[in-house]
Amino acid sequence: MSWNPALDPSIPIGDAVDAIETVIVARARDLGGFEVRRALPAAKRQMVGPFIFFDQMGPAEFLTDQGIDVRPHPHIGLGTVTYLMKGRIHHRDSLGTDQWIEPGAVNWMLAGQGITHSERQDGTQRLGPHSLFGLQTWLALPKSREDDPAAFVHTAKASLPLLEGEGKTLRLILGTAYGESAPLPLGFEAFYADAILAPHASLPMPDNHEDRGAYVLQGEVTVAGQSFAPGQMLVFRPGDQISLSAGAQGARVMLLGGATMDGPRHIWWNFVASSRERIDAAREAWRAGDWAHGRFQLPPNDAAEFIPAPDR
Repeated sequence: MSWNPALDPSIPIGDAVDAIETVIVARARDLGGFEVRRALPAAKRQMVGPFIFFDQMGPAEFLTDQGIDVRPHPHIGLGTVTYLMKGRIHHRDSLGTDQWIEPGAVNWMLAGQGITHSERQDGTQRLGPHSLFGLQTWLALPKSREDDPAAFVHTAKASLPLLEGEGKTLRLILGTAYGESAPLPLGFEAFYADAILAPHASLPMPDNHEDRGAYVLQGEVTVAGQSFAPGQMLVFRPGDQISLSAGAQGARVMLLGGATMDGPRHIWWNFVASSRERIDAAREAWRAGDWAHGRFQLPPNDAAEFIPAPDR
């Protein structure tokens, strides 16, 4: 039987071949009773700019006494961004941070040489049914930043640049795009934005970054005559002028990218690094469990338990 590319909706055809470098279909992952859809890393593409991990959480509904409980665990060599549409998550880390993440706000956690954090839905939140819908992404750090000290910055929704007009509403979460800059000082080139498009509205992709991608969160978008559904990430060719057009029901799309990373990255568990030696050193430090004097400490206000390192 011959293969017909028109029968596979994930493969661009016609003019879309020139516009789109890669189409990634997010895979479902079970995180112990809670399912996420993971677009990065993928077999076709490890990173888009510095973005090396991209998870969609939900939409999910929890009953009374239910919710996510991610125990303290370590990171190195990356920055994490948690961005919610619905629900709340309680973040605690080894710097002493104790912060609730609300819809539209941004949590930026710089791991650098090492940080430990937990993510929970706890306290009064579990007294009744509640929802969760959001995204968690990791940005790999340039080699020059891998040993930076850990840091945490919370940015309120009202502080993020908001662009509106012609059926488009775009909130800039990180970096620079469309002549605007998000308030968080990243120290390297990247952009991340939340775009809501009215039915049939069009949005050009930023043209000031080499690597650019778009993740369809809701609705449908069309690029060069090819339509794409929720859970698909489109990676575009550098330098091409690209526009996204929403379908008849409108769309919500996450835009992401930045400068091409300075080499591939190794990923093991929650660690990202430019060399295996860095991964090995962090793994042994976590397994040693010397919370008082070692490389990693537990969050002071959530230190009763932690996630052990998996087997190799």
